[in-house]
Amino acid sequence: MNVQQLPEYSDILDAARRIAAEAVHTPLLENEVLNARTGGRVLIKPECLQRTGSFKFRGAFNRLSLIPEPDRPKGVVAFSSGNHAQGVACAAKLLGIPAIIVMPSDAPKVKADGVRRYGAEIVAYDRERDDREAIAATYVEERGMTLVPSYDDPFIVAGQGTCGLEIARSLENLNLTPDALVCCTGGGGLIAGIGLAMLHHFPQVEIWAAEPEGFDDHARSLAAGERVSNTRLGGSVQDALLTPSPGKITFALNQRQLTGAVQTSDDEALDAVAFAHANLKLVAEPGGATALGAILSGKIDVTDRTVICVLTGGNVDPEIYRRALDRL
Repeated sequence: MNVQQLPEYSDILDAARRIAAEAVHTPLLENEVLNARTGGRVLIKPECLQRTGSFKFRGAFNRLSLIPEPDRPKGVVAFSSGNHAQGVACAAKLLGIPAIIVMPSDAPKVKADGVRRYGAEIVAYDRERDDREAIAATYVEERGMTLVPSYDDPFIVAGQGTCGLEIARSLENLNLTPDALVCCTGGGGLIAGIGLAMLHHFPQVEIWAAEPEGFDDHARSLAAGERVSNTRLGGSVQDALLTPSPGKITFALNQRQLTGAVQTSDDEALDAVAFAHANLKLVAEPGGATALGAILSGKIDVTDRTVICVLTGGNVDPEIYRRALDRL
């Protein structure tokens, strides 16, 4: 597989072997309060318990592991609002590779602090005025660094797909057949990888994207049959999902794998963060709870169905967390 090819199920299996010694195998969790409220059987995949606090470590470690030894001293560069940034920074530290992360100046402090803790250098940019891809490209051109995209890369997608592989194997161990899976969606890398794995094991399962309200690029792209962009670039507490548009690779997969896409408001995401705290005893960030918000608000009907909900991250700033908990 090269950087232009679409990943296949076998690539997820390879990625699972590659990351096994470093990534956390997160469980499937069930909660009586959640089931009673929704009228279905909802199983939570808590990637907030993953290394670095989000699923992003999976794809980052898989991608960095494949960098040839002669290129590693030149370093890697990535652009991210925080979770991919931390995943790359952590993977780079484990592999002894220098890392530069291009981050928006309004990125949550907890995420920027995490990047620095892993020893990576941060280059800040303005979401509204600057082109993060152009900034990263200068480091590739001038220093020969390896670019590590946050989602539009087949090796990243394959790494994220290990989350879906774990879900599928856990369900098989429980002798359960899922009706649907709902996943927080920004650029589409995680849901593309999860969909690839889940549909291999359960061909009839519905795969639903949950996007922030006002950032419905997947829904509009699916309707148009081609990639479309968001007009806004910021302004939501679901910061982990504020990407400009679906990726070329991710949309090529998601266009054929997704059942559809729904939108979660900031209020619904904050309600989901509060629900996760009070009932699941899990810390979620708003963008990591977007799928849960879609389920709790009824955007996804789970009545009398078995549904998987991916809680994708838990790197939340204290003030946002307090704002969510004040809703209890």
